[in-house]
Amino acid sequence: MIGRLRGVLVEKKAPHLLVDVNGVGYEVEAPLSTFYELPKTGEEVILYTHLAVREDAHLLFGFIRESDRALFRSLIKVSGIGGKLALALLSGMSSREFIMTIKSNDIASLTRIPGVGKKTAERLIIEMRDRIKDLIPESPAPDAVAGVYSDAMPPDEIKDAVSALIALGFKPPEASRMVSGINTKGLRSEDIIRQALQSVSG
Repeated sequence: MIGRLRGVLVEKKAPHLLVDVNGVGYEVEAPLSTFYELPKTGEEVILYTHLAVREDAHLLFGFIRESDRALFRSLIKVSGIGGKLALALLSGMSSREFIMTIKSNDIASLTRIPGVGKKTAERLIIEMRDRIKDLIPESPAPDAVAGVYSDAMPPDEIKDAVSALIALGFKPPEASRMVSGINTKGLRSEDIIRQALQSVSG
């Protein structure tokens, strides 16, 4: 199993990454919590990874923190939760927020995540309640907040943000509506996505 990658970040287009490790390009899917803390393309990145082997594909999921990977692995053990939905959960809220949501039996916050209905939320709370005792989320690094450019962003940043929201499970009209309500001037796609998700959770 591939448990860790260290290489050059070639491409990042949420939720997909391409990491060059000694000339081999690894395609990785990552939650937005990881995207917010990635270096610029062309720089070195270290990711903790989980390899999911299916009949039709081998999927590699990557995380900045080992604790996020541990939470991901706990999530996919829950009945009905696959890799895609686990990524959506870790994109819609931080690992710390997720743990607090489980502890407080907050079904409403969980059902705001695309693909999570009431029954799934209830199952998550029941099955994750004991598992989260062994999960201690790390605090974000001081420089983890995505930066803002001084100049206006090109339309591609907006398109990438909408595409990322669709990949997370939002319907195209809903994703477009979420982004249209944001002042995107000077924002990178990561910042636009973050604000869009905050508007839903808020």
